Amino acid sequence: MVSASTELVAELVPVLAYAIAGGLLTIGGVVAEYTSVQHLGAGDTTVALWLAGIGLVMLYAGVYGIGYRKVLARAMAR
Repeated sequence: MVSASTELVAELVPVLAYAIAGGLLTIGGVVAEYTSVQHLGAGDTTVALWLAGIGLVMLYAGVYGIGYRKVLARAMAR
């Protein structure tokens, strides 16, 4: 009984960590994109483009890199 629960925790912790990291990257990407739109509206094009690029990279890493390739792949493997 103890070894079964230990194995469950050992498999659950990395998936949970990946899910949290993917969520944080996705939220950060959305915030960066929103801020870039605000800077674009204010006329600060350089900062807006920089934030849009950073937001795009964060969204890609959060949704595809971690969410799809790590979390979903591990969830479907079970």
